[in-house]
Amino acid sequence: MASEQLPKSVNNLEEQLTELAKQKQEYLAGWQRSRADFLNYKKEEIKRFEKIINFANQGMILKVLPLLDNLYLAEKNLPENLKKNQYVQGLLQIKIQLENLLKNQGVEPLEVIGKQFDPQFHEVVEEIESDKEIGIIVEEIQKGYLINQNLLRPAKVRVSKNK
Repeated sequence: MASEQLPKSVNNLEEQLTELAKQKQEYLAGWQRSRADFLNYKKEEIKRFEKIINFANQGMILKVLPLLDNLYLAEKNLPENLKKNQYVQGLLQIKIQLENLLKNQGVEPLEVIGKQFDPQFHEVVEEIESDKEIGIIVEEIQKGYLINQNLLRPAKVRVSKNK
């Protein structure tokens, strides 16, 4: 009798072992899927967090741009006799520092003079008579900027029209 039960118990143990091996594989596969889902979630959260930071940076940069605009305007309207003044040169150095700060943040000015008007990047302030082709930008009123190759602020421009 003991010998008859032995094969049954061996068969039973083999069946249990096979069943446990299947369960182990199922648990391992489930764990691997959960781990992969978690890693994907972490990557998505990092991307979302980076977008939030970039959005906040853009807001701050948009608040700094009017300061830079005023420095450009002051430099443009600077009388000739003051251009070499050391105090004025010191103030204009602030403009250079702001430009460098923005450049380090991925901000670059749009080059617009002589280019064809593009409503995605330019805002027309005025059309003026010119000998140039219609729609060519002849004057920049306010600089436009890109941040990481995306539009941050459109340039305000004057474009040519027929005489």
